[in-house]
Amino acid sequence: MYDPLLSRFQPLNRILIHDVFNTGFNGWMALMPNFCETPDFEEGPSIISKTQLPPVMLSTATYRYPGSHGALSGQYSLKVSTRPIANPYCQIPLAGSIGHAIRRISLHHLKRKYLQFEMWFAYTAEQDKVDGKGKLPGLHETSIRAFGAGWDIQERGERYFSGVRYLNAVDGDLKQKWQFMYPSSKDDRDWAYGTDDYWAVKGIDPFWFGRRYPDGRHDGFIDVPNGHQPLCYNETDCKINWQYLRLLIDTEKREYVELQCQDKTFDLERHPIFLTPPYARIDGLLNPLVWIETDTNRRVFLYIDSVVISQE
Repeated sequence: MYDPLLSRFQPLNRILIHDVFNTGFNGWMALMPNFCETPDFEEGPSIISKTQLPPVMLSTATYRYPGSHGALSGQYSLKVSTRPIANPYCQIPLAGSIGHAIRRISLHHLKRKYLQFEMWFAYTAEQDKVDGKGKLPGLHETSIRAFGAGWDIQERGERYFSGVRYLNAVDGDLKQKWQFMYPSSKDDRDWAYGTDDYWAVKGIDPFWFGRRYPDGRHDGFIDVPNGHQPLCYNETDCKINWQYLRLLIDTEKREYVELQCQDKTFDLERHPIFLTPPYARIDGLLNPLVWIETDTNRRVFLYIDSVVISQE
């Protein structure tokens, strides 16, 4: 039977998730701390406190002038936001400067090779004040540092993060290029900002860990070949345009295959995915996730209309 909502995607043979956020959260939630410490279920030790991550919301994308923008599929989309705080790019991200949404599921089908993430998204900055220079001083396009999507997976005795991010701006300078997750830190200590025996070893949570450099390089990401792509941001922060993203990986060989955004496809050249030792109690983990990071002391927003995760 023809499904108009599914027809805008390119799923593989087995659809694991088809979430349209006009119907609700569908299990997506904010990333939370591990409340398991003494004396009263305190947050575990962490360089970056997850207690400051903003909550995930269902939103009609409301703005001062147009009112409610709505979604691509009805009224509501999933809204992932930051707090209005940011360190310079080369420093450790401030708690709350990155917002996350995650869905917690597990693998259920052994005969699998390819895994694919698809979503329709939009992004913008908050219309809090006109403080820019030159043309469109209230546009705030450079307030969005980066956003991305991918998975946290553990299977066959290995854990691995795989995904892509769109590096939009570095300290106010537009970059507008795609990068994929792969760590280049020399060891676990270097990955965790000089911290010894930390729980996040090299390759874990690259949106927070890994050193950053003034030109936009990041020890957690590698530039996609020919990955520069200006996206449709429109003329004001109250106008959003829905855009398509698709990432395909090979879980059998643990390799990146290709990335598509809008009508442009990037060959990821079968680059390997970095593997880490397994963590306790999470065998079979298959957690899709999305995130957004602010570049200034301004809230920025990632809207997700719908998501399809599929495999074959």
